[in-house]
Amino acid sequence: MIKERLEKLRSLMAERNMDAYMIPTSDFHESEYVGSYFKCREFMTGFTGSAGTAVITKDEAGLWTDGRYFVQAAKQLEGSGITLRKMGYPGVPTIEEYLDQVLPVGGCLGFDGRVVNCQTGQELETLLGDKNVTLSNEEDLVDLIWNERPSLSAESAWILKDIYAGKSSSEKIKELRDSMKKEKATVHVLTTLDDIAWLLNIRGNDIECTPVVLSYALITLNDFSLFINEQVLNEELKAYLKELGVSVFPYNDIYKTVGQLKNEKILLETGKVNYSIVKSIDDSNRIIDKTNPTVLAKAVKNQVEVENMKLAHIKDGVALVKFIYWLKHTVGKETITEISAQEHLDQLRFKQEGNLGLSFDTISAYGANAAMCHYKAVPENDTVIEPRGLYLVDSGGQYYEGTTDVTRTIAVGPLTNTEREHFTLTVMSMLRLGAVKFLYGCRGLTLDYVAREPFWSRGINYDHGTGHGVGYLLNVHERPNGIRWRMVPERQDNGILEEGMVTSDEPGVYIEGSHGVRTENLIVCKKAELNEYGQFMEFEFLTMAPIDLDALDKSIMTEEDVRLLNKYHKEVYEKLSPYLTEEEALWLKDNTREI
Repeated sequence: MIKERLEKLRSLMAERNMDAYMIPTSDFHESEYVGSYFKCREFMTGFTGSAGTAVITKDEAGLWTDGRYFVQAAKQLEGSGITLRKMGYPGVPTIEEYLDQVLPVGGCLGFDGRVVNCQTGQELETLLGDKNVTLSNEEDLVDLIWNERPSLSAESAWILKDIYAGKSSSEKIKELRDSMKKEKATVHVLTTLDDIAWLLNIRGNDIECTPVVLSYALITLNDFSLFINEQVLNEELKAYLKELGVSVFPYNDIYKTVGQLKNEKILLETGKVNYSIVKSIDDSNRIIDKTNPTVLAKAVKNQVEVENMKLAHIKDGVALVKFIYWLKHTVGKETITEISAQEHLDQLRFKQEGNLGLSFDTISAYGANAAMCHYKAVPENDTVIEPRGLYLVDSGGQYYEGTTDVTRTIAVGPLTNTEREHFTLTVMSMLRLGAVKFLYGCRGLTLDYVAREPFWSRGINYDHGTGHGVGYLLNVHERPNGIRWRMVPERQDNGILEEGMVTSDEPGVYIEGSHGVRTENLIVCKKAELNEYGQFMEFEFLTMAPIDLDALDKSIMTEEDVRLLNKYHKEVYEKLSPYLTEEEALWLKDNTREI
């Protein structure tokens, strides 16, 4: 099937004299996760991971993805004729290097300019300009092949009340306009869906697990134009937007409206606005290429948001405790598979008051499957959870009170010494990072070593970042904060850690063919003491969920590691036990006991 689709695409390319066609994982808004309408790369390659870019030439087809998906992609690409290109590996060219190698002088590179950001498009113009390569960005060739393509989502939008948002939309718009004035901008083009949803205090359901609304915004110092499918707006929301001074226009009119701008100073982020929009802008305008002001404002949670998120994590922790209790008492007695376990946990979450769904697809992985960081259980590979070894579940929910993301690895039976060692190292790493104190001005690059030292000192590593920012009832991955050991510019997650930023803390160990371990808590950054050395900062755990004592090897833990675990478990029990049944509370008391 994949080979047939590639043949059809190559036929269309030949008709248009294209030498290569590029298909990224993106929508018109540079979203990390995309709705079903936008899954062109998945349709063309069969690879279901959330990150990757396909490049098809007359003779070759390649898929570029990162370390999270190497194992998964290798399996899903088998027999497709598509070569896996492991990003960052020695000898593996970048997409740009590959295109420079394979495109002939005077050749043509095709792509849908609405799903490629302007920055990438401009870099390709520069890179391929010396070879007089033409960029053809006006046609979506996959659409001509995809006969049963899903419709563009048009789910109903709704208003997020100030008791959850902590700040009114009118205040946020005023602050945005103040930022525009500082940049001497007269127009701001905003296309990232989480920024628009946050700015207007609205939410929707146009991307699975991410409560955003397909839309574009064009803001001047006096006017606010929202480009959206009007059928998603009920009368209450229309009146709300009108009161804010927001004028509503058809979704696709953004291109025409932007093309009509003359002699303006336009603030936009070329790494996030799509290539087709920027190509529509008249040359009389001046573009101010800066990060959207809403990015930092959104990442720094206000006190209302922080307190709400603490409540969300108690609800989430209750669901997770009920799940672990059930799993521990049921595995080996009844047949439990990865999918049935996932469904059970999902249902427990849905039952929590204020739950609006999942924050991402639950990762339910037993044994060797857990070595794939972003494994997804499907009927073809659904594995029975046996009463031995380790089971990993990475999951999260969307609540009115915020977004959660938690990973726990659970001993479902006897463990090997190696499994026990890797589990314990992961717990030590997570707790140490959560307890670190640092001077204001630090970035994740500074702190990552705290988490990796237990692994690196033993010659072990994990091939993903230690932490990512998390939104408030928005994206589970949010810039500009993150924690990783090296710069990855395209992830834009090396911002200074500010008070109110929420970040994941998720070290792990992945042994292909054997097992995988990850322990993840969310942490919120807050101020510690201010003294003659400056403002010190620290973290507070938001996630409340037990760590499996059955899998620990206390002998490799320091006294401080033990103290941190006992302190954390004391808080977990105190906060969650009131919401559990008597049997569950007794179980939790034993499983959060001091060691």
